Amino acid sequence: MTVDARAAARRPIHWAVGGALVVATALVPSAESAAAEQTSEVALRYACPFPSGPEEVDVVVSAVLPTTARTGEEIRPDQVAVAVTLPPTALARFADLDAATLSAVARLTVRNTVGDRSADASWQDLTAPPADLPEPAGGEGESEGEGEGQGQGEREGEGGLTLTATGDVPSVSFGTPGRATLAPAALALSLSSLTEAGEPTVPPGLDVACEPAPGQETELAAITIRGGTAPTAPAPGPGESDPAPDPTPTRPAEGLPPSTREKIDALTEKRLEALEDDPGSCPIEIPPEWVMTTAETYAAGYANAAKLDGAAALGPAFMKVVLNKRYINDSCASTVDVSSEVDFDYEGRRQLPPTKATFLSYGFMPTTATMTLEQVGPPAAIHTHTVTNTPTYPEETTVTAQLVMRLSDVEVNGVPLDVGPDCRTERPFEQVLKGYGQSYPPAGYLVAYGGTLTGYAHIPPFEGCGATEDLDPIFTSAISSPGKKADNYTKMTQAPLCVATNPEGPDCPPRKPKPER
Repeated sequence: MTVDARAAARRPIHWAVGGALVVATALVPSAESAAAEQTSEVALRYACPFPSGPEEVDVVVSAVLPTTARTGEEIRPDQVAVAVTLPPTALARFADLDAATLSAVARLTVRNTVGDRSADASWQDLTAPPADLPEPAGGEGESEGEGEGQGQGEREGEGGLTLTATGDVPSVSFGTPGRATLAPAALALSLSSLTEAGEPTVPPGLDVACEPAPGQETELAAITIRGGTAPTAPAPGPGESDPAPDPTPTRPAEGLPPSTREKIDALTEKRLEALEDDPGSCPIEIPPEWVMTTAETYAAGYANAAKLDGAAALGPAFMKVVLNKRYINDSCASTVDVSSEVDFDYEGRRQLPPTKATFLSYGFMPTTATMTLEQVGPPAAIHTHTVTNTPTYPEETTVTAQLVMRLSDVEVNGVPLDVGPDCRTERPFEQVLKGYGQSYPPAGYLVAYGGTLTGYAHIPPFEGCGATEDLDPIFTSAISSPGKKADNYTKMTQAPLCVATNPEGPDCPPRKPKPER
């Protein structure tokens, strides 16, 4: 048993990556990069909808970046900081909650551009530690030099507060020479408040989605991308002919950069040493900062309404993907498990595009309605399970999302039916989709290349339907599927990923797929 485990472990780990890791084209800076660095900073105004009303918020984004890089070279922004200055009117809500401190988690969308190609990267989990809230206007206040708050929070004149969020972010590479730019775009803030006793306030915080005010120059930094020589295949020898083209999609020549592979191989060797004393110590988790990146794609398909004997079109739905949140290689079991996540995005909301469908209710009554699927809770989970002890590396991918279904613009036999503004399922339901494929050669569904995902969902009862009368029982009876016999079959087609680390890639910008029935 130990001998088999060691043999499996010595297989080059960077090939045991599954579909999700194929597109993680290096997130560790190249060891040979020695370009001069620049400290870049841009001050912007963001429009943010606070409970007190719309506010313009000052935001300063800064990072250390190289001035030049070669094509394909990984560029990791260093010393990243997002300083957000909240005005007194935006802080008034927290004073009303008897809050003593305020902290923040920021998620900044950054547009990476070279030439006429661009892709968005997500700088996630940038954290600002708790800072003391200033005294409300007109309060006693504190003497000059006192009360500067904790961590990286600073009090501003007239009762404002600056929270500075920092953290590690994914790297980026550019495949074409020229002037490459990084520019901040949308900013999401998750604000958390605590009382003097250190307990969460009620409510405990506030989520705010901000957009840059129009008419600003948003460029954070420019990097000169110099051309490089890509590796080429050896020329055919005497008597040999050029190899026939491979009809399958091409894979990256290197799944991970040399520096990352060296670190992973070092961890593999460390695990092998541990196997001598503990054969059960095979699973090894790769630190996510070595392989995590962001991507975008579209998915489209159909969902059956079993009771209505019909299908509704879904999408094309825009998806923001964070790849490789977790990566575990188990040489004893010859498996690799990769966890990623995805959020739907339609006009800034976490939902699929609304879709209009017509069904025959109860088998004879034509009913038309607009259906909206809203994503709730945490991001949808993508789990890829790959078996590495066979040459093809077969894998199974499971996507799990929490959704709420809303109905609007309902017509029965051509007559409008007023269902009110809040006709929805009484609770979220779980949509689970599965896809199957193999890595060598690429076939079936792979996260990187896309393909077909299928699954079922149970639709809960409806509530809030009807402006003047209770229509919940009608929609519950016609649509909901509490039992297995009424499962609703869903088939989605995902397009290939446009990866932030390769905005020049053939799949950028992301394409909208043709759904399959």
